Amino acid sequence: MSNLITIKRLILVLLTIFAIAKVSLSLAESWGQPQIQSRLELYQTNLLLHASQLQGNSPEINTSQPSAPELNAAVDALIGTKPFQTAQKQYRQAHQSAQNTHSNITARLQELASKAEEAQQQGAAITTSENNFQQQRWQQSLSHVEQLINELDLRLGILQAQQGETKAAIKTWSTLTNQSVLEIADRLSLPISETEESLSQTAEILIGLWSDPPQILADAEIKIKENLDSWFRYRALSQLYQLQQRQEQFSALQTKELEIAQQAVLKLALIGGIPGFGGLLGVGILIFLLAQRLLQGKRSLLATNADLTWETPWNWEIIWQVLILGFFFIGQLLLPVLFGVLGINPINYTVQMKAFYVLFSYILMAGGGFLVLFLSIRPFFPLPEQWFRLQLKSNWIFWGLGGYFVALPLVIVVSLINQQLWQGQGGSNPILPLALEGRDNVALLIFFLTACAAAPIFEEIIFRGFLLPSLTRYLPVWSSIIASSLLFAIAHLSLSEVLPLATLGIVLGVVYTRSRNLLAPMLLHSLWNSGTLLSLFILGSGSN
Repeated sequence: MSNLITIKRLILVLLTIFAIAKVSLSLAESWGQPQIQSRLELYQTNLLLHASQLQGNSPEINTSQPSAPELNAAVDALIGTKPFQTAQKQYRQAHQSAQNTHSNITARLQELASKAEEAQQQGAAITTSENNFQQQRWQQSLSHVEQLINELDLRLGILQAQQGETKAAIKTWSTLTNQSVLEIADRLSLPISETEESLSQTAEILIGLWSDPPQILADAEIKIKENLDSWFRYRALSQLYQLQQRQEQFSALQTKELEIAQQAVLKLALIGGIPGFGGLLGVGILIFLLAQRLLQGKRSLLATNADLTWETPWNWEIIWQVLILGFFFIGQLLLPVLFGVLGINPINYTVQMKAFYVLFSYILMAGGGFLVLFLSIRPFFPLPEQWFRLQLKSNWIFWGLGGYFVALPLVIVVSLINQQLWQGQGGSNPILPLALEGRDNVALLIFFLTACAAAPIFEEIIFRGFLLPSLTRYLPVWSSIIASSLLFAIAHLSLSEVLPLATLGIVLGVVYTRSRNLLAPMLLHSLWNSGTLLSLFILGSGSN
C-alpha cells in the first residue's frame, strides 16, 4: 500500500511540474498577445463614428427632416462634440500598442533564434525541436500583429482625410503600398501574403481617391468592401461613388448610413447605460454592506457565515489530486493529445464549427473533471452537511444578483488599472474574439451555452464548491477565498485577465461562503458571462 501511495505521489509531482510549466508557458505567450479590450474599444469607436452622422457635421448625410434638439443633445452626450478627433486618438493608441507588441514579439523571436543556434551547436535535438515549435507560434503571432498594424493604417488615413488632412492621409497609406511592402519584405527576407498584397492594393486605391487630381483604380469597389468595414467602408465608398458620379448608389449609401447611425446610438446607449446603471447600483449596495458591517458587526449580511469553515474529511493530497488531475491534466494534456491523435485541428474551421469544437471540448473537460472529483471524494461518502449544496428554496437569487452588481464597479476599476499596467497586451480568452467576429446566430447560441451554462456549472463546482471549502481545513475563510480566486484567474491562462478575474473570483467566493448555496455563484458567474457576450454581440454587429 505504501508503494502505491509513493507511486501515486510521484505521478502527481510529475504532473504538477508539467502543469506549472504548461501554465507558465501559456501565460508567457499571452504576454505578447493583444487584449480583447483594445479591440472592443475600437469596435465601440466605430459605433461612435456611425452615430456622429446624426450630429449634422457630416456633409455626406442630408436628412429631409431636421433632428429634434432633444435627439441632438442625447447624441452629443453619447459621443461628444469631437468624435473624429476622439476616434483618431483611439486608433493611434491602438496602433502604438500594436507596435509595442510587434517589438516584443520580434525581441522574443530573436531570443529564440539565438537559443536555437546554441542548441544546434550542442546537438540538443529535443531542445531544438521545442524551440522551432515556439518560433512558429511566435511567428504566427507576429504575422497577425503586422496585419493589424496595416489595417489600422488604412483606417487612420481615412480619419485624417475626413478631417481635411489629405497629405497626412496619403503619407499614412503610402507605408502600405506594394513598393513599401516589397522593400520591407526584402529587407527582412519574409514572404508577402495574399492579405498583405490585398491591403497594399487597397492603400493604393485610397491614395488615388483622395489625390488631386483623383485617380480611380481597377477593382476599387471590390477591394474597399473586402478590406474595410464599418464607417470606414462607408466613407471610402462615398468618395468613390461621388467621383464616379453614381448618384443612385451614393443616395442609397446615405440612406443606409443614416439607418446605421440611428442603430449605433441605441447600441452605444445599451453598452454604456446598462453597465453604468448596474455599476452605480453596485456602488450603492457595496456602501450599504460596508456601512452595515461597521454598524451591526456580526449581525450584518457580510458577517453571515464569514468565519464558519467546512468540515473537510479529506487532506491536502485529495485537493492536490483533484486540481491537477481533474482540471489541468485533462484540459492541458489529455484532451490536446487526444485531439492531436484524432487529427482534430480547429484552426481552419468555420466559426460555427469552432463553436461546436469549443463546446464539445469543454463538455469533455468538465466530464473528466467531475469523474476525477467523484472518484477522489467517494471514499468519504456520505459527505458532511453543506458540501456541494444546491438548494432552490433559499435566498440564492438575492446573493447572485447582489454579487453581480457589486462585482461590476469593482472589476471595472481593477480593469482600468490593469489596462494601464499592460498597455493593451497580455492576451485574452480565445473564445471572446470568436464571439466578437463570428456573426453567426448558431455559433453565438453555442458560445452562449458554453460561457453562460457549461462554464459557470463546472468552474463553480470545482473552484467554489470543492477547492474553496477544502482550503478552509488549513486556512481561514478569507484566505481560502483569495487563494481559490487566484487559481481560478490563473487557470484562464491570460496575464491581462489575472487581476480582473481574481477580483471577480473574490466576489464569487464571498457570495458562496455567505449563502452556502452553489446556485448563487453560478447565477453570478452566468450573469457576468452573459453580459460580456451581450456586449460582444452588440459591438460585433456594428462592424458592418
